[in-house]
Amino acid sequence: MVTIRSVFGLLVVCFLAGQARAQDQATGLGVPVRIVVTVEGKQDAAPPNLTRDDVLVYLDNQRMRVTDWTPVPNDRIGLQLWLLIDDGTDTALGTQLEGLRRFVLEQPSTTQVGIGYLRNGTAQVEQKPTAEHALAAKAIRLPLGQPGISASPYLALIDLIQKWPSADQAREVLMITSGIDPDYGPGPSNPYLDRAIEAAQRAGVIVHSIYFSSAGHFGHSLWQINWGQNYLSQLAEETGGELFWLGTSNPVSFAPYLNELNQHFRGQHVLTFLAQGNPGYRRLKLKTEVPHVTLVGPSKVYVPGGK
Repeated sequence: MVTIRSVFGLLVVCFLAGQARAQDQATGLGVPVRIVVTVEGKQDAAPPNLTRDDVLVYLDNQRMRVTDWTPVPNDRIGLQLWLLIDDGTDTALGTQLEGLRRFVLEQPSTTQVGIGYLRNGTAQVEQKPTAEHALAAKAIRLPLGQPGISASPYLALIDLIQKWPSADQAREVLMITSGIDPDYGPGPSNPYLDRAIEAAQRAGVIVHSIYFSSAGHFGHSLWQINWGQNYLSQLAEETGGELFWLGTSNPVSFAPYLNELNQHFRGQHVLTFLAQGNPGYRRLKLKTEVPHVTLVGPSKVYVPGGK
């Protein structure tokens, strides 16, 4: 038989539990999550300086507490950057290699650069990430130019991420590829792409791409080209990166793209916040009330389970 005393006791327990949850939220208890965020201002302008208080973080529309906001280009953080070139890319890429070498050489001392090639669904390492930029630049070579040799570039990206040791540095990838997946084929759904996006989001890796045509038939198949670019666009959008392309043609020069990428690097910060709620992949939204500023990050983050 339920008595007034037992009901009152139950209400007290619920009230105290609610107070405890509110207190937990007020004191910022949660699981720390760390991502890289790019601050973008007006076009061609230097990124503005934001403080931790200027950054608003939402997971599934619930605001989270920001605990750290540190610029990437400094001695405490720094960047690990992989340049991945698709070995199935047309050998016309040779005209861009000197530009890629200059890009590597001009990276700051806080950036470590690795060089790899996408081949047979794996990332073939030519040079592990190193602060000796001349060593990394020397490892850049002409792609083999064999149609289909890369297999799925998204499986190769997963392979790289799985082999990439965790580090305190920010982690980013620049892929030179058509994005075409000869393993799975074109279409609105590609499970290899989905897996690559999830792997990058879980590891906190930003993926940028420059479109360059494939060797052989795929290099002039409009159907394949369009889907390859769609995949690369989705990969960039969902990991917080950029896709650079010039319609269905190869760019005359990579220089404008690489200059823009360097500007992005200068405006990047490592953001740490305390995630509350269910573990797993959660929708992320970044906001700031500073005018004319955009915060770019992944569309989702992986929240590990609490201890």
